[in-house]
Amino acid sequence: MRRPRVISLRARLVLVSVLALTIGLAAGGALLIGVLNFALLRAISTETQETARGVVNLIDQKSLSQRIEANPAMQVQVIDADGRVLAISAGADRLVPMLHDDELRGLADGEVRDIPGSRIGLPGDARVVMLTAGPPTDPQRVLVARSTNDLRQGVHILRLALLITFPLIIGLLAIVLWRALGAALHPVDALRAGAEEITGGTREGRLPVPESRDEIHRLAVTLNGMLHRLESARVRQRAFVADAAHELRSPLTNMRTELEVAQRLPDTDWAALTGDLLTDVDRLSRLVDDLLLLARSDDGGGGRAISAPFRSVDLGALVGDVADRYPGVTYLRPAVPMEVTGEPDALGRVVANLLDNAVRHAKSAVQATVSENGTHRLITVTDDGPGIPQADRERVFDRFTRLDDARARDAGGSGLGLAIVRELVRRHGGIVTLSDAAPGLRVDVRLPALR
Repeated sequence: MRRPRVISLRARLVLVSVLALTIGLAAGGALLIGVLNFALLRAISTETQETARGVVNLIDQKSLSQRIEANPAMQVQVIDADGRVLAISAGADRLVPMLHDDELRGLADGEVRDIPGSRIGLPGDARVVMLTAGPPTDPQRVLVARSTNDLRQGVHILRLALLITFPLIIGLLAIVLWRALGAALHPVDALRAGAEEITGGTREGRLPVPESRDEIHRLAVTLNGMLHRLESARVRQRAFVADAAHELRSPLTNMRTELEVAQRLPDTDWAALTGDLLTDVDRLSRLVDDLLLLARSDDGGGGRAISAPFRSVDLGALVGDVADRYPGVTYLRPAVPMEVTGEPDALGRVVANLLDNAVRHAKSAVQATVSENGTHRLITVTDDGPGIPQADRERVFDRFTRLDDARARDAGGSGLGLAIVRELVRRHGGIVTLSDAAPGLRVDVRLPALR
């Protein structure tokens, strides 16, 4: 099946503009001709009425002669009540009135009547006006006729001029519009070409930005921002997949090695092997859960830990319950309830990750507290470990980030704990900060208090 031919945006805009211009010029030309025709007819009517009034004044003054001086373009007749012609101007009929009896009958004073000009020897059509003069006992009627042929010719010439001029104007404006739209749409063509080059891999992920500060400039800036975010997301996704694969490979490799060794040794201690395998399975399970939570948070879902409705939570009791699972953690329970709005499992995950991190790196002591700080509740976890340098305190919240010092890869850490902490705290409207504990590290989690 043959695809229909697609008209370019430039051609459509020119076509619509030319069509609108044609309609506008046609309407304007018709209005101009109509107004001009009306104005000229009105001028002729006014001229004939003035001539008729002049003759009426002569009749009233009894100074009218049989030969009336008038404009050569006009004919004047004065007739009595019986229709006899009493006086005429040059060129007027001496015997037959301009208007027939049926035309005169019922004709009001000053009313205008149009007749064929050939009847009275004038070219084209003629316009006749009638005024009554003299005493009521001997009324006389003054008829003044003027040809409208010159008017018709002027209007006809104007119509021809418009018919010739308008197509030329439309064609010229179409050419100007075509070139102007081509210049205006050139940045759009540049954006399209840039997008094709980016798609084909021959160009970096950035579209050309026009110098003009117009809508196309803003569109290019917006698209470049979108491309930058997409590229950043692609890089993060690639790094996430690579890091996840690397983290999953380590426990899987351990499990495979242990199973291969056990397969070759006839006196394998299956009880000890089972314990080692369960340890690796637990590590895999935690890692998969962490990866799923972060992946769902990237999609806006937040994972299972924050999918339940928020409700009132006593932060002091929740931190105490989690701290009880860590024998080496000292917890100072607050004297009064410290309530926040949140999801208990997610907040428990935050506390557990902080305590796991602190216990893993502490030398001897880990302490947890819950306190009030204005309109916020503060969870504080401190340890006496090596701490984190100031320059690395933001980087440790990135996924799969480990430092090269004592907090490097160790006892099962995956580098996702603090990333999950920040994500869950952010979704609860709070913030996480790191500071020195002299010695060691202090982690503060600020959550909005229950209102």
